[in-house]
Amino acid sequence: MALEFTTANFDESVLKSDKPVLVDFWAEWCGPCRMVGPIVEELAGEYDGKAVVGKVNVDEHGEIAQQFGIRNIPTLLVFKNGEVVDKQVGVAPKTALAAKLDAQL
Repeated sequence: MALEFTTANFDESVLKSDKPVLVDFWAEWCGPCRMVGPIVEELAGEYDGKAVVGKVNVDEHGEIAQQFGIRNIPTLLVFKNGEVVDKQVGVAPKTALAAKLDAQL
């Protein structure tokens, strides 16, 4: 299951992670986000132990979205060693997101 990243755990779970991290910036009211959600959940299961996969609800944690300049959702960022190394804005197939994670393993 994808983790829920919040202002309380973002630094520890994402920026200080020793594994690549995929972060899905989303909101309840966003139709395309609901299309990406199940893909993110599948990736969380498939990459368990190899990468960290989670989500940030931009309505509840807007300051995290602001910090990374998120203007459109869904936006997915891939972090490695605390830095953004890849980005996907909008809906993408699972294979494309998996390739972004694989490139960082």
